[in-house]
Amino acid sequence: MSDPKLFEPVTVGGLSLANRIIIAPMCQYSAVGGCMTDWHLIHLGQLALSGAALLTIEAAAVVPEGRITYADVGLWDDATEAAMARTLESVRRHSDMPVAIQLSHAGRKASTDLPWAGGKQIAPSAENGWQTFAPSPAAFAASDTPPQALGLDDLKRLRDAFAAAAKRAARIGIDAVQLHGAHGYLLHQFLSPLSNRREDDYGGSLENRMRLPLEVFDAVREAFPADKPVTMRVSGTDWVPDGWDIEQTVAFAQALQARGCAAIHVSSGGLDPRQAIPAGPSYQVPLARSVKQATGLPVVAVGLITEPEQAEAIVATGDADMIALARTILYDPRWPWHAAAALGATVTAPNQYLRSQPRQYRDLLKGRG
Repeated sequence: MSDPKLFEPVTVGGLSLANRIIIAPMCQYSAVGGCMTDWHLIHLGQLALSGAALLTIEAAAVVPEGRITYADVGLWDDATEAAMARTLESVRRHSDMPVAIQLSHAGRKASTDLPWAGGKQIAPSAENGWQTFAPSPAAFAASDTPPQALGLDDLKRLRDAFAAAAKRAARIGIDAVQLHGAHGYLLHQFLSPLSNRREDDYGGSLENRMRLPLEVFDAVREAFPADKPVTMRVSGTDWVPDGWDIEQTVAFAQALQARGCAAIHVSSGGLDPRQAIPAGPSYQVPLARSVKQATGLPVVAVGLITEPEQAEAIVATGDADMIALARTILYDPRWPWHAAAALGATVTAPNQYLRSQPRQYRDLLKGRG
């Protein structure tokens, strides 16, 4: 009997994945000066033993002012690169799971406090705060310090920073790059008419609003090895009237496809506090389905996917090619093991863990030293 669709291998832009379960990027707010710490070794190390197919490193800022918080990971200089390289070297000693990285710039949503300290924006004059930048001088929240609008020279430096980070990622052996064009961060800010109020070639029409994200993609695609995939994470809708929506997302995905994008990861929201999200199990899957139907590109669905049968239905029906887990796999780091047991499939586990297998699932785990 063949494995269920969720546990069938898939190839994305030349990268072979053992199954269709992706670990989504999840910010840990535990870096020092942009450098990964021992927390990241523990966090990434235990997820690398989960039996998923791909581990995605959290949003890594391409410049210091692109961090969401002062404790975010970066990849903008030799020190941040070296810290990430040390972490990856340790993780890979005990796991052969491919590793991707999400490259990001938070734009007007930068300079915030840690989530467990309230998460509010920190003023530029305060400790751990800085001036934010965005397409237009429109703040995310009324209480925030307005961002400075990026000039044309700033946009060139931004493209160069993304490309430089991609080169650093390649140098330390990262297997894939995901560009963060979702959740109200900088590239999404350029895409949405709610946050992009420019009157030059980078604002106004859909073509103009897509210009910078597409230029960033081109720069990263050129900088990253041709045999390794570059993908994009998008918000399929702002969930706000007259904002970014699924029709524009499809047009953006088609433009990315023409440039060699290997996959699209479809999330939603995050751009505007007025968003009205109809959250529920699989609530973002219709957005992924629309992109899949319009492009044929490999698509990743994400959002309140918690049950094995639910995940299997998403990929088996063709709504998406892969599913991504974030909070679900933090809560249950062995979710792929349990999904395999529920669906009658197998996953790879360290030899040291094989004896943890319940007798009724004795064929569930395949060993790896």
